[in-house]
Amino acid sequence: MRTNCQNIALVVILLLSLAGCMKDNEWVKNHQNINLLSKGVFIINEGNFMYGNATLSFYDPSTKNVQNDLFYTINGLPLGDVAQSMVIHNKLGYIVINNSGKIYVIDPSDGKYIGKITGLTSPRYIQFANNEKAYITDLYAGKITIANPATLKITGEIRTPGHLSTEQLVLWNDFLFVSCWSFDNTILVIDTRTDMIVDSIKTGKQPGGLVVDKFNKIWTLCDGGWVKNGINARAPMLQRIDPVNRSIEKSFALTSDNAPSRLAINSAGDSLLFINNGIWKLGVTQPALNDRPFLATGNHLYYSLAVDPATSELYLSDAIDYQQPGVIYRYSALGAKIDSFKTGIIPGSFCFK
Repeated sequence: MRTNCQNIALVVILLLSLAGCMKDNEWVKNHQNINLLSKGVFIINEGNFMYGNATLSFYDPSTKNVQNDLFYTINGLPLGDVAQSMVIHNKLGYIVINNSGKIYVIDPSDGKYIGKITGLTSPRYIQFANNEKAYITDLYAGKITIANPATLKITGEIRTPGHLSTEQLVLWNDFLFVSCWSFDNTILVIDTRTDMIVDSIKTGKQPGGLVVDKFNKIWTLCDGGWVKNGINARAPMLQRIDPVNRSIEKSFALTSDNAPSRLAINSAGDSLLFINNGIWKLGVTQPALNDRPFLATGNHLYYSLAVDPATSELYLSDAIDYQQPGVIYRYSALGAKIDSFKTGIIPGSFCFK
């Protein structure tokens, strides 16, 4: 006889299988109209792997109002399995659904479904070169996919031999810098005019986050990896890259036992923030790291962070136990707590309107 947990798991799998057999436009129903015209932030809640319980939330800082499970409430369509990231480009919102292998497109003014990009393996992040070309990284595909945002069709690919996992991307002039994660130590440089890999930069172990500062320098956060199959983890580090000569020009060693993550930059482009057993802050011209974190962890399990590009206010997500709805904490640029609110399960990333 199956236990209750086994029965629940079976129902979830059957529902996911049914969803996979149906076209999304057969699911879509306008359940509820919600006005999202105000400025605010979308919170992308990952949900649990293989449970298909990813959700989308929206928070209005002027009213402190939060709308949870937004995508399903508006469209009657499940968001999918492991929502990874979201970007707004040309008045459309692109939500990358990692384990579902697709990208949903919505109208960020009301959350309504517009369309989707499919045919992806395990997409992570999307970066736009223009209105007709976007690049999509992938955890397992060994390539970067090129898509046309105007048609939502895949138009090409850039193979990455020797680099299975591609992660975050930043655009610098006509060049795309892409971090290669999962036991890798490389940032690829792609010429967007030819879609060719023209260079690579060796970094610390497992580079993830990428940001560009006010001086047009690129920063990457390397988490150091972890021990697996005899491969030892390396010391994590924060590194500054000169995109002109494509070299590492400064490294800050990070010694915490917790792998650093979620590199972000403030609206002025002069201060970096990241999670590493607390929230650390580093001015881009500082010669050394501070002795203590900008914000202590306390009893929180900080999972993600983002900085409002308009106000430099800090948003921190607490995943709690990875099973129940997470909590978002909003702080001023100086570190004073402003607000907190609940979201979906594992709030993993943010997208500001």
